[in-house]
Amino acid sequence: MNIVIVGAGKVGQVLCHDLSHENHNITLIEINSDLLEEMLNEHDINGVVGNGSSYEIQVEAGVEKADIFIAVTDNDELNLIAAVLAKNIGAETTIARARKEEYIYLNGPVRRSLGINYIVNPELEAAEYIRRLITFPQAISYESFTSKDEAPIVEMRVSPDSNLVGKMLIQFRNLYKNILVCAVADGDKVFIPNGDYAIKSGDHLFVIGPIEELSKLFLENKQTTKAIKSIFIIGGGLLSRYILKVLNDTNIKIKLVEKDREKAEYISLNFPKVEVINDDGTSSKTLKEQRADQYDALFALTGIDEENMIVSMVAQKYNIGKTLTKISRTELNDLGDLIGLQSIVTPKRIIADKILQKIRALENSQGSNVEALYKMASDQVEALEFIVKETSKVTGIKLKDLPIKNGNLLAFIKRNNEVLFPSGEDTIEVYDRVILITQNEGLNELDEILL
Repeated sequence: MNIVIVGAGKVGQVLCHDLSHENHNITLIEINSDLLEEMLNEHDINGVVGNGSSYEIQVEAGVEKADIFIAVTDNDELNLIAAVLAKNIGAETTIARARKEEYIYLNGPVRRSLGINYIVNPELEAAEYIRRLITFPQAISYESFTSKDEAPIVEMRVSPDSNLVGKMLIQFRNLYKNILVCAVADGDKVFIPNGDYAIKSGDHLFVIGPIEELSKLFLENKQTTKAIKSIFIIGGGLLSRYILKVLNDTNIKIKLVEKDREKAEYISLNFPKVEVINDDGTSSKTLKEQRADQYDALFALTGIDEENMIVSMVAQKYNIGKTLTKISRTELNDLGDLIGLQSIVTPKRIIADKILQKIRALENSQGSNVEALYKMASDQVEALEFIVKETSKVTGIKLKDLPIKNGNLLAFIKRNNEVLFPSGEDTIEVYDRVILITQNEGLNELDEILL
């Protein structure tokens, strides 16, 4: 596909990396020539220096032949104007990043009349992700493939006193028959394990299964977290405001601390159910005075990554059950794991994944069989959703007899309204909805997993 991207910030960088590895024809428009040169040296892409909302620059980038045009600069207005212009020049599909609250409520007819196919918002998507995580607070990360959350993938860190330490995965499956370990993160190493892998203390396990059995798994391995009924939020920026919106209809008690008086007054006025404190929430003195230790969860959501990390570390010493840390710079995520942070949210990474999902969906209409795409384990593993075609070569054969390439795992099968967590004795049938966990990039067909 011909894809034009405007903006070489964090989101643009992720998109260039992932899409160029999938053999798309990428052209990047970036006004900073030094940054563009750096991207051209790192990735197999084309580049144009200039303003992405300029007609001449878009023509030079070949927008008239673009299957997809994506504007992801830090300027909402530029992104929207660029997407409108691109549609008029001839781009087939246009995507614009817009963070401001006033743009999120552009309704379908207005958005379509402008010529914009999708508007994506990093903070809103992150807030929805956090809402899902609140429903299962034991997990470090949480992703669901069905509207009823029948088979979520959750991440757990194996503690030294866990009953799982030393157990091989074949033993794990005998204990938890409807739970599959999809992937293991062991330090910097991420892999899809086989049955003889022995679980170690400190491993991050990505497991899929019914909510009831996942809850049992966490309970039996001393990783219980009570339901979240109260949240202490530090920082009153955009992400915090979107979280307050998505939690507005719940009965969760929320206290928010923001040191900027204007922001604090805005939140107090627009969210009357929230207790707002105008103070420095990163101060240990403030945390003690505001009794942060009496809350079920603490969300560190300031605009400074290092402050968020330190506050979350302090919160864990207070024995707050759930901590969530906003980190904007993806390179700090590994450091967060080293210092023992619980859940980390990176809005720019979330929105990049969301855009990749939309691109995969568009590819599906052009021949790909991928219905949806999710990334996990520091983006080293993908979860792909397929609907099995009548012509597929994987049907009717027991999974234990399928010659599957390394780095692939069939995580679950949805057949009619029944969800199956397959063993070697199960088969894949026509029209099944299948979730594949893979470390092989660029898969477009389920049959591509076969040797």
